[in-house]
Amino acid sequence: QVQLVESGGGLVQAGASLRLSCTSSGRNFYRMGWFRQAPGKEREFVGSFIWSTGYTAYSDSVKGRFTISRGNVKNTGFLQMNSLKPEDTAVYYCAVQIGTIETYDYWGQGTQVTVSS
Repeated sequence: QVQLVESGGGLVQAGASLRLSCTSSGRNFYRMGWFRQAPGKEREFVGSFIWSTGYTAYSDSVKGRFTISRGNVKNTGFLQMNSLKPEDTAVYYCAVQIGTIETYDYWGQGTQVTVSS
């Protein structure tokens, strides 16, 4: 079993930065992904990080502003969000993919990010 614990959300003004963290306990995983869901909208992909290679992928809406990385603490990942915009307001979720089949097996509880204009 895998448990994901997220932290780092909050209320900031447009242009500010936030860093979210996600710590996974339990078995190792292949990829960590970040997603978000704004009120009244479907959940959308933000970015992902392949743990063994460091390969990252980002959605066009965050590319150049958000960066995913891994920390020194085992199985902890970060989502660094810079130049935040009001449209980035959402609940952010981390998730992990255990095997190489591209499906996310475990999800965090989500953390709220609110960006005021």
